[in-house]
Amino acid sequence: MTDAPAPLADPHLVYDPVAGDGPKDVVILGSTGSIGTQAIDLVLRNPDRFRVTALSANGGRVALLAEQAHRLRVRTVAVAREDVVPELREALSARYGAGEPLPEVLAGPDAATQLAASDCHTVLNGITGSIGLAPTLAALEAGRTLALANKESLIVGGPLVKALAKPGQIIPVDSEHAALFQALAAGTRADVRKLVVTASGGPFRGRTRQELAAVTVEDALAHPTWAMGPVITINSATLVNKGLEVIEAHLLYDIPFDRIEVVVHPQSYVHSMVEFTDGSTLAQATPPDMRGPIAIGLGWPERVPDAAPVFDWSKASTWEFFPLDNEAFPSVNLARHVGELAGTAPAVFNAANEECVEAFRTGALPYLGIIDTVTRVVEEHGTPAAGTSLTVPDVLEAENWARARARELTARTASAEARA
Repeated sequence: MTDAPAPLADPHLVYDPVAGDGPKDVVILGSTGSIGTQAIDLVLRNPDRFRVTALSANGGRVALLAEQAHRLRVRTVAVAREDVVPELREALSARYGAGEPLPEVLAGPDAATQLAASDCHTVLNGITGSIGLAPTLAALEAGRTLALANKESLIVGGPLVKALAKPGQIIPVDSEHAALFQALAAGTRADVRKLVVTASGGPFRGRTRQELAAVTVEDALAHPTWAMGPVITINSATLVNKGLEVIEAHLLYDIPFDRIEVVVHPQSYVHSMVEFTDGSTLAQATPPDMRGPIAIGLGWPERVPDAAPVFDWSKASTWEFFPLDNEAFPSVNLARHVGELAGTAPAVFNAANEECVEAFRTGALPYLGIIDTVTRVVEEHGTPAAGTSLTVPDVLEAENWARARARELTARTASAEARA
C-alpha cells in the first residue's frame, strides 16, 4: 500500500488557501437544493465561522434564491437558466430595501463555473449531476478548498480531478465519504484493510427481483430514512447511488475495488466504516442528517459545535447489518465493473442512468428497466482504450452518446409495451 498514489481526500492533510482569522468565505453551488439549503442553515447558525459570498442555482426556485441572497448578503447570485433573470431581479428588488445594493447577477450554463473560480476560501459543490464537473475543475484550478457533494463530477472526470487536486484540497460531503474520511484519521494508509460503505437498502430492501417488477415512482420516492431530491432518491432505490459511492471511495482514497465492501444497514446510523489491519473497525455514527457531513466539508480540520443531532444513549435501539442482495440490486457490481474499466466508462454509466431515471419518472420505463437499460448501454460502449488520456471533450462525447443510446432503448421498450 505504501507505493499506491496519494489519496485525493486525506484527513491528515489540511489545505488552507486563505490563512487568517475571521469567518471563511464560502461559495455555495446548488443553493436551493437539499445540500445547499442545509448548508445555509449551518452558516446562519455559525456567522463567526462562515460567510457566504456567492450563490448559484439552476433557476427553478427563484423566490427562495432571492431570499437566500438577502439573508446572507451575498455579492453575487448565479442562475443556469437565463430566461429567469428578469424574475430573479424582480424578486431581489422586492427583498432588498431602498438604498440597499443588489447583488451582481450572472446567468447561463457557465455561471456556476465562474463562481467556483471566484475569490473565496471554500467552494461547496452541491449541484446534482455531471454538470457539476466544470465547477469542480474550476474550483480546484483556482486553488479553492472544495467541499464536494457532487459525486458525479468525480465519477465522470476522476483522472481530470486527480490531475488538478492538491493534497488535502478536497473534503468529501457525502455522508458515507465524510464518515470514511473521519474514520481514516485514526490510522495510516498502511493500516487500512478495507472500507465498508453502508447502504440503507432503500424502500425495497428485502424484495426479490420478481417483486420489484411492478413498483411505482411513488414507491421509489418513499425513502425510509433520508429526505433527498428525486433523482438521488430513485438512485438510492435502485442502489445506483451506492454503486457511484463505491467508485467515489476508490477515487478519493485509492483503495482497490476488491477492498471496498457494501453492507445494508437499515437504520442509517452508521454512515460507513474502516477496517484496519489489526482487526479493529472504526464506525462513524450519527442520526441520519446531512448537516454533520456538510459541517465537516466546510469546517475541517475544525468541528462545528452542535452541527447535527446526537443520539440519546439512555434509550435502547437496534442497529442491524445485512449482506447486499446483488441479484435484486445488480447496480453495485455494475458500478465496480465500470470503475475498473475507467476511462469514459463511468461517464457512460452515469449519463445512461440519468436518462433512465428521468424515463422512469415520466412513466416511459419500468423500474427494472432502469438498470437493465444502463447495463446494455455500458456493454455497447465496450472497454475504453488502454492508456488513453481522458479529456473533458472525451467525457462530453461519451455522455452524449450514452444519453442518446439510452433514449433509443427506452423508446423501444415503451413501444414494445404499447404493442403488448
